Amino acid sequence: MLDTAGGASPASRPDTGEEPPRGPFTQAVDFTRGRTAAFVRKPYWERPDSTWVLRRWPDLTACLAAVFFFWLSLTPSLVPRPWYFQGAIGGITAAIGYGLGALLSWLYRLAAPWRPGPRVRAGCWLAFYVTAPPTVIFLLSRSADMQRELRRLQDLEPTLTWHSAMIALISLAVCAGLVLAARTVRLFTRLVTVQLNRFVPWPVAVALSLMITSMVVVYGTRDVVFERGILTAAEHWAAAKDRSTDPGVLRPYSPLVSGSPDSLIRWEDLGNKGRTFTGTVISAAEISAFTGTEAASPVRAYVGRAAYDDYAGGAALAVRELERTGAFDREVLAIGATTGTGWVNPTTVEALEYMHHGDTAVVAMQYSYLPSWASFLVDRDEAGTATRELVDAVYRRWSQEPAGSRPKLVVFGESMGVAAMEAAFDGLDDLLARTEGALLIGAPYFSPIHSEITSHRDPGSPVWRPEYNDGRHVRFTQFPERDLWAFDRPWEEPRVVYLQNASDPVVWWEPDLLFQRPEWLGQPLGPDVTEAIDWFPFVTFWQTTVDMAVSYGAPAPHGHRYGSNPVNAWEAITRPADWSAEDTERLRLLLELRHPPRSGWAGKPE
Repeated sequence: MLDTAGGASPASRPDTGEEPPRGPFTQAVDFTRGRTAAFVRKPYWERPDSTWVLRRWPDLTACLAAVFFFWLSLTPSLVPRPWYFQGAIGGITAAIGYGLGALLSWLYRLAAPWRPGPRVRAGCWLAFYVTAPPTVIFLLSRSADMQRELRRLQDLEPTLTWHSAMIALISLAVCAGLVLAARTVRLFTRLVTVQLNRFVPWPVAVALSLMITSMVVVYGTRDVVFERGILTAAEHWAAAKDRSTDPGVLRPYSPLVSGSPDSLIRWEDLGNKGRTFTGTVISAAEISAFTGTEAASPVRAYVGRAAYDDYAGGAALAVRELERTGAFDREVLAIGATTGTGWVNPTTVEALEYMHHGDTAVVAMQYSYLPSWASFLVDRDEAGTATRELVDAVYRRWSQEPAGSRPKLVVFGESMGVAAMEAAFDGLDDLLARTEGALLIGAPYFSPIHSEITSHRDPGSPVWRPEYNDGRHVRFTQFPERDLWAFDRPWEEPRVVYLQNASDPVVWWEPDLLFQRPEWLGQPLGPDVTEAIDWFPFVTFWQTTVDMAVSYGAPAPHGHRYGSNPVNAWEAITRPADWSAEDTERLRLLLELRHPPRSGWAGKPE
């Protein structure tokens, strides 16, 4: 028998104690192996010493955990998600699973004396390669079915684009990138430890290297990548957007509107959302065409961020603008809290104006021009401070009017605006004492009054439709024509209405989702939440985080869309004279035609 070099095989050679001659091919193979070994780290069971940090292959336990977490990410959440976001969620959660699996593997090696042999390891890897791919394919198919069921619950077409192969590839790429980043950090920590060990004992070197690595990672991700990178870019983009004017928005010439030639606030200082708010005001003729009776031109006062130096000065300017326009002589005076960009929902404002024949005044003050996600991170406290200044200033001036001739004072806010408006009051009792009604839409978890009411709700009522004090003053609704009046006791004034969809991720997202099962997943589930939903550590947090980005993908009243539901809410809160249920339905239809929902997943107007 001949070997690859052309000589006798090793089995047929006599044992002379000398190394047999080596052919050129054998030498080339040995050279290649030696060069390859210089670049490829060995697995942990073949490392010559503890300085070999990186593995040639991923850890099997870590891979199993990564695949398992990817499977969990395929379960449905609050709103339907597009396939590319599913790929991102799958990659993030798989990387988390890989890290947890690697930690378990390390703890086992640290504590257990037994190590599996090469045959056992090879068999386990073979079983992984054979079972994982078909299971992933099957679960991707099941996830598509669950997404279709969720779409049906939320009044979407059951047809679904679900690129299973692309989901798997995106998840693999995201997971690999995150694992590579984690390994880079680990290697850096090890190198720092080895260098420090030349001067200090090993335990001290380990502690110092962990501190140094933590500082580098935190500073690099938070201060450099996020604050100086992402936030700075978002701020530049938002500032440019704030200076622009949306198509079709023209400067108003009514003296009753901010930004007009008679206004105390310049058109240029209103900001993008302020110009849209005042430049699209409905006219008395439009209101009369709907009501069939004579109507007044509505008052809209808006103070842009560029118009004042501090919040107290902005609030004082808003009051002077209200006085200039005669707002304190109107039937209804509404204070609105804006979102991060300064956006005010036109449906909410127009519903009030049509309902009261234009005899209304609405005032709002911009505190930021950042998008809501960025404002949540850097302006959350500022939003409450600014809104409190506005509410206090308007309330003081309103209190000076004779009690019998004051306008009805109401407040409203949506999303970030709810948290800002609630922060302007010292609890629910203060809100009821200083206003004659409130409309709060899609309250996020950090809204103080909302949290107080929800945590002290009546026993037996679900968290997604809480009942508080048997609906005496406060009522929650997703379907207002049914929910607002489903109480035995009379609804006393002042009235507070929370529009809250059971499937709204903006309402239900909170950091506790990482480690704690939320109440909104308890039975009974909300009417538009699928029974296939469940909670998993880490996974549900990232699913809900992505849900917020696509929360406008479903029609109202699902996700973070509330459509024309403010019409029913204002009717209950302000109780307009000579108003019927038919008028409510006509106004809902009119506002749905005036403000059709944007198509696609990124349709959020703010």
